[in-house]
Amino acid sequence: MRLLIFACLVGLASAHVTADQDRPNILWLSCEDISPHLGCYGDPNAITPNIDQLAKEGVRFSHAFTTAGVCAPCRSGIITGMYQTTLGTHHMRCTAKLPDDIKPFPVYLRGAGYYCTNNSKTDYQFDHPKDTWDDSSGKAHWRKRPDKSQPFFSVFNFGGCHESGIANSEKYRSVTEVLAPAQRQDANALALPPYYPDTPIVREDWKRNYELITAMDHWAGDLLDQLKKDGLYENTIIMFWSDHGVGLPRAKRWLYDSGTHIPLVIRIPSKFRGSGEGLPGTTTDRLVSSIDFGPTVLRLAGVEIPTHVQGQPFLGDGAQTPREYVYGGRDRMDERYDIIRTVRDKRFRYIRNYEPLKTYYQYMNTPEKGATMRELRRLHEAGELPAEAEALFASTKPVEELYNCVADPHQVNNLADDPAFADQLKRMRDAHLRWVKQTRDIGLIPEPIIIERREKLGNEYAILRQPGQEQTVSRIADTAVLASSGPSALPNLIAATDDPDSAVRYWAAVGIGNMAGSAKGDAMQRMHKMLHDESSAVRTAAARALCRMGTPEQALDVLIDEMTTGQQWERLHAAIVLDEIDEQARPVIDAMRQGLQYTPGFNSEGKYRVRVINRALNELEGTNNTVK
Repeated sequence: MRLLIFACLVGLASAHVTADQDRPNILWLSCEDISPHLGCYGDPNAITPNIDQLAKEGVRFSHAFTTAGVCAPCRSGIITGMYQTTLGTHHMRCTAKLPDDIKPFPVYLRGAGYYCTNNSKTDYQFDHPKDTWDDSSGKAHWRKRPDKSQPFFSVFNFGGCHESGIANSEKYRSVTEVLAPAQRQDANALALPPYYPDTPIVREDWKRNYELITAMDHWAGDLLDQLKKDGLYENTIIMFWSDHGVGLPRAKRWLYDSGTHIPLVIRIPSKFRGSGEGLPGTTTDRLVSSIDFGPTVLRLAGVEIPTHVQGQPFLGDGAQTPREYVYGGRDRMDERYDIIRTVRDKRFRYIRNYEPLKTYYQYMNTPEKGATMRELRRLHEAGELPAEAEALFASTKPVEELYNCVADPHQVNNLADDPAFADQLKRMRDAHLRWVKQTRDIGLIPEPIIIERREKLGNEYAILRQPGQEQTVSRIADTAVLASSGPSALPNLIAATDDPDSAVRYWAAVGIGNMAGSAKGDAMQRMHKMLHDESSAVRTAAARALCRMGTPEQALDVLIDEMTTGQQWERLHAAIVLDEIDEQARPVIDAMRQGLQYTPGFNSEGKYRVRVINRALNELEGTNNTVK
């Protein structure tokens, strides 16, 4: 039925817009891994004349945010208009399946007569339908459309300012070859965020960030010149944006403004402007989420927005009421899980750490390659980090974080325990939990259970949308919150160990493990019983709890069995617990080496498991084996 309704809507939209031969072209200039370090955003060090000029001719959005601090989960949301935690694309490096009636939004544009090209990054974390683009390649261009009167939607992506451009000196030099001497930066003149140490190594990375952005500005200027040469500048709506914040520690992958606050500049030719919108040289503080980009393009193109889309248009006729909040999530980053959710309004940012017993800077292979991350670790070991930087090496995280983003733009002063902000904390906490439940956040389901249920239902989206699942959604979310709510939650957690849903039982075991000092007697007996649960994720969580309770004997056998014989992602869960329990894992060192058996190219889980086990063995044996 939904497919039939959608087909009718697209048909109506197509018939409507075909009659209008003066539809706007739409050009996206997207880039990777930059925060608003641009002249038009008031950055005194930025050298970005082309984007600055675009802002003078258009509107600058001061409060645009992405739904994650890393590229692929964000891009899955941008191309569908839906949260990654709804679709199952939330883990960094996963491959989800979409239901047949949810499609990338260019499919709807093509159905309405647009020529759609992508040059050329996808990284959506699902296999997109073949009819998504007319051309998706390094040669895709609006100039290749066969009918020059056909309206186009064209995406160009600049990857030069990706974190690899900072970390890799050869790439940095190659990308910045276009810069004139006057466009180079003086590293010593730049202001560093307070969560970085002031050393030459860190300053060099910060300098590279600015110079890569200037190289991006050259690229953008070239495309804008092409548009003008083709006589299309006044017929084209131009949107410039980044997929998330700067590619450095405590920014990329994180949910602070440093990781999720992005530049968004839109130029709308006068003939396509709605009443009072898109006026040249204006700035708006309207809250915008990256999942709003697609619905806004559909609205500007006169195409009906499908009902399943969670983003909302912020331009065009019928633009929806401005958002009160924007939301985001962090989930597995390559080989490490850290489940975090955030809510941001115009003034405050709230963060819920669902796994507060994990340090901020878990060891992850990719970011550890960066010079700034290595410098942070070196100075931490030497005891020489400033307090704002050292805080990120604490062994645990607060359960809740609250920041006044106006007074504290770098978000280093957590107000969650300040009685003066108790009302704000509750308001944001409640908004977060409503969002988790309303959007059916499957990120609160352990990955092994997601995979198991996907195989039965065909896609991740369907997991929490079966008849009668409303109560299940609430029980999972509420138990996940209880897991980090302290000893007062113990009776409810013990009761949740009998829940029929394995995801609820998982969080019950995690919570009991979190409060190991208080959880004895009945709680310990429950954990021993759950070593035999039908779900691998629950068995691993129970084993973790028993290790934290100081009774690892039976738990170690379960962990080794799960690591060596489990299904995909079950093995990684067990490996991570073996790494976390430190000296308790010493009796099974030889068995842990079985976790290093991995055929390259088989799957990501195997690669990630090898990294985790190698790291654990290095710590236990005082070695320094290469972690690839």
